[in-house]
Amino acid sequence: MEVDNGNLTDRMRKRSVAGIEMTDSHGRRKTVQLDQLNEADQALAEKFGYNPVFKREFGYLSTFSFAVSISGLFSTVTTTFSYPLYAGGSASAIWCWLISGAGCMCIACSVSELVSAYPTSGGLYFTVSRLAPKKWVPSISWLVGWINLLGQVAGIASSEYGAAQILLAAVSMGSNFTYAPTTGATIGVMAALTVLCGAVNSLSTYWMEKMTKSYVIFHVLVLVTCCIALLAKTQNKNSASYVFTNVTPDSGWTPRGFSFLFGFLSVSWTMTDYDATAHITEEISQPEIKAPWAISTAMAFTYVAGFLFNIVLCFCMGDPATILSSPIDQPVAQLFYNSLGPAGGITFTVCAFIILQFVCFTATQSLARTVFAFSRDELVPFSHIWTKIDRRTGTPLYAVWISIFWCIAINLIGLGSYTAIEGVFNICAIALDWSYCIPILCKVIFRQFEPGPWHMGKWGYVVNVWACTWTLFVSIIFLFPTAMPVTPNTMNYAIVFLGFILVVAALWWYAGGRKYYTGPLIEAQISGLEGDSGSDSNDKERAEKTYVA
Repeated sequence: MEVDNGNLTDRMRKRSVAGIEMTDSHGRRKTVQLDQLNEADQALAEKFGYNPVFKREFGYLSTFSFAVSISGLFSTVTTTFSYPLYAGGSASAIWCWLISGAGCMCIACSVSELVSAYPTSGGLYFTVSRLAPKKWVPSISWLVGWINLLGQVAGIASSEYGAAQILLAAVSMGSNFTYAPTTGATIGVMAALTVLCGAVNSLSTYWMEKMTKSYVIFHVLVLVTCCIALLAKTQNKNSASYVFTNVTPDSGWTPRGFSFLFGFLSVSWTMTDYDATAHITEEISQPEIKAPWAISTAMAFTYVAGFLFNIVLCFCMGDPATILSSPIDQPVAQLFYNSLGPAGGITFTVCAFIILQFVCFTATQSLARTVFAFSRDELVPFSHIWTKIDRRTGTPLYAVWISIFWCIAINLIGLGSYTAIEGVFNICAIALDWSYCIPILCKVIFRQFEPGPWHMGKWGYVVNVWACTWTLFVSIIFLFPTAMPVTPNTMNYAIVFLGFILVVAALWWYAGGRKYYTGPLIEAQISGLEGDSGSDSNDKERAEKTYVA
């Protein structure tokens, strides 16, 4: 299949447009006048060449809430607080957040700029078709797409595993620690929670928008009340000198300064998946404005609030060795219990579970839309299945459930090695950030970027370069084992996950992908055009070769 996307799109932009020829959910071809579509759907069809198939239910509040929910600040810090404590103690938790968060903000702002210019559910993957030379688009898009899929699957899998751990920690507290969660029980609960996540994402966009809108209010209330309760109830707080200067690495690495750097993982796992909001832009009204605004402001909130939350935890945690040796393997949950007693400990641990489950709800919605978008461009196998839209819910149900399957499958490795699960946390940050930085590098190198309403002006180049530099730096750190000496139980398996997906993507590319994959496709056929009648028939023939849901 040969599709000259660049020339076809350029011709679509230059000609006067009367209507769009598209396929409805029953497979019937029809022509819809462009003036019958809202402004965002007109842009999607005329500028980007995609059929509008989703209802645009998300407004400012729900879009912002969706972006905040992806980070799940309260629960993700609860899950990963042990990393900086092992890496360097209290000082690592505080200063790694401040330093790494600034780098993450550069990535978030760079992503926001691209999303504003190219608001499609393909996210950063789609932008490659507009930022790179035409001959490089297929190979770069292929790489970005597969790395992004790995990052999103790993993100949901690690989040659901963390949610299972937190829920079982609350159960253990309720039993006065007589119940000790096992790895098998954790994986079983994880699988059940992931299936629940799939059921929620089988609902229509209308109900997803309603649930998402209320999330940010609940999250902020839990975060604020928890901080107040900890500061008020903790009897023997650590001193300010201890909180901001104490460095006690427990990883075995030398020099101590290198060990300190592993504290960056907590920040990078919390402040990632920036383009999740981009994957629902076809469900947002005025996405070129609301989506980048939501991404940038949500990450700024996470950066500032996360820094303050870490300070509160460090003041109230007591001796870190005590909470790190907790029988429930959840240091922050143990901190809640120590400071607030059984009732308070269980309450805020359950709140952390609920918030992390909301993270999984929204992340799964994003992943399903990504699978849909990649299948629309024939990037993944059996693409004709994953692009089907259920006429009752208006959502891609098959894409939802294939996403659920892989999220459960990747966590099953925990039955053989719990250490491998830690690799899932690591590869989430690495894969997602590189799936963003490759398009950002294309923007910097090839200079084909056409800004949207939200952009950084002259500061864009500096921010883009630092975003890529920072990602390279932390990616190297995240591939190292977090503890020495290296044994099968301390090995960092992130490199195995990354290598596996790169090898599979490369083999499939050379086995056949390069013969048919041309990058993001044009599926919306524009009709009723003035002039160029000779070329219209050729354009229509190429457009009809693409799959339309």
